[in-house]
Amino acid sequence: MRREHEIIAEKGTFVNEAGNQVVFRVRPDANKLEIKHAVERLFKVKVLKVRTSNFLGKTRRVGRSVGRRSDWKKAYVTLGEGQRIDFFEQV
Repeated sequence: MRREHEIIAEKGTFVNEAGNQVVFRVRPDANKLEIKHAVERLFKVKVLKVRTSNFLGKTRRVGRSVGRRSDWKKAYVTLGEGQRIDFFEQV
């Protein structure tokens, strides 16, 4: 499985502070079990729950040519008590 990308947005920051959750952008074909194992292996944390949301790509137009953005999936990963992932600890 390809490495996930964390989504840094206002809602993602809020759920991180409020519910000990982290938001990732994952592959559309990844299931919850694969996401759980990947996060536990990459960040050495205990994952309690994974919730996912599918997003359809938008149709875009530039002049006469019409294109389409790819579909994607967002994963809300709930970490165990006392677990934490710091992406900016070096800054």
